[in-house]
Amino acid sequence: MSRVATRTEMTADEYLRWEREQVDKHEFFHGTVFAMAGGSPRHNELCGNVLAALKAFLRPRGCSVLSSDQRVSFMARTRYVYPDVSAVCGPLELEAGDVLLNPQILVEVLSSSTEQYDRGMKWEGYQRLASLTDYVLVSQAEPRIEHFQRAADGSWTYRAAEAGGRIVLTSGAELVVDDIFAGAFALPGD
Repeated sequence: MSRVATRTEMTADEYLRWEREQVDKHEFFHGTVFAMAGGSPRHNELCGNVLAALKAFLRPRGCSVLSSDQRVSFMARTRYVYPDVSAVCGPLELEAGDVLLNPQILVEVLSSSTEQYDRGMKWEGYQRLASLTDYVLVSQAEPRIEHFQRAADGSWTYRAAEAGGRIVLTSGAELVVDDIFAGAFALPGD
């Protein structure tokens, strides 16, 4: 998925009203609105596989696992984004009825057009979410999952897993690389 600036000089309230009427998704950064292009079939397959794996483990434990249509906010009404997958255990904290404020798990499937953003500005913002325990990056180019996990002291640890490996999240949910990538490379990527 790529980002293209489409509008500027919009307040957060104007953005939220406008965005709810749009067919396509747009992210918001300090008054500028960015259109989000659709993902490739491989991107969508990987998102679906991660969503299914997390849902199978987390739903019986009272957690919600949400798709890329779930808007998330951080930095007090200056940033609104759409992670590929998000999860919350316990009650959802919402702004304006539909903006998630307390994700515990955020997942981004990397594409060539968004990898720098997902690893840079987006990750910097995500770290400000006190609720966030796990940030997961899934490659489209190779069977590889990267995991940033918040330690008790607030610092972040990093781990990567490749074919045959697995990532274990704070909740105990596991992302098995071979399962997440099953069928993905038979589909066109970006």
